Amino acid sequence: MLEIEDVSLRIDDRELLRDVSLACPGGSLTALIGPNGAGKSTLLGLMAGDRAPTGGAVRLAGRPLAEYGVRELAGLRAVMPQDSVLRFAYRVDDVVRMGRALRDLPPEEDEASVHTAMAEVEIAPLAARNALTLSGGEQARTTFARVRVQSTPVLLLDEPTAALDLRHQERLLSLAADWAAAGHCVVAVMHDLNLAAAHADHLVLLD
Repeated sequence: MLEIEDVSLRIDDRELLRDVSLACPGGSLTALIGPNGAGKSTLLGLMAGDRAPTGGAVRLAGRPLAEYGVRELAGLRAVMPQDSVLRFAYRVDDVVRMGRALRDLPPEEDEASVHTAMAEVEIAPLAARNALTLSGGEQARTTFARVRVQSTPVLLLDEPTAALDLRHQERLLSLAADWAAAGHCVVAVMHDLNLAAAHADHLVLLD
C-alpha cells in the first residue's frame, strides 16, 4: 500500500531524513521506533503527503502521492496527528462524525459507524459533551474514533498512545492491530517498545 524509496528530506541546511526505503503492505501494522529526533514523525508526515520529500519517492497504491487530490487522498489514508488537542467547542459525537465528511461512503452507514467507533474507544457516554471539556486522553480517543470512521485502507498514527492511561493504550493498539488484520495498512510512531513488540507485525528502527 505504501512504498518509500530512497527518501530524503532537507530543510535549509538540516538533513532530517536520508535515503530511507520502506514498504508497508496491507494487512500489517508497522511501528516506527527510535530516539527523539530520529525522524519518525517526519517520515510519517511524508507518508501522509503533508510534505514532499526533497529526494526519493513516496507511493500510495502504486501512485506518487503528489498525483492525488485532497479528496482522493482523504479516501485512501487517515491520519492521527501527534497533537490531538481539540480546539473547537463541538459535541464529541460531531467531532467523530467529521471523519465521514470528505468520504464517498454510504450515508445510511454514518451513524452506525460513529457509534461503533465511539464504543470501541469508550467515549460513547461522552457523546453530548463539549469537546473542549475533555481530558487529554479523552481527546486523543475522540481523535482516534474520528480517524477510524474515515474507513480508509491506510491508517497513520503519530504517537497515538502518548496521552493515554495503560488500559486505553492497550485497547487502542489492539484496535489498530485488528484493523491491520482485516487487511488495512497501519503505520504508527511509537516510543513504548513493549507495546510495539506486542502489537506490531514489523518494527522499523530509525537512527
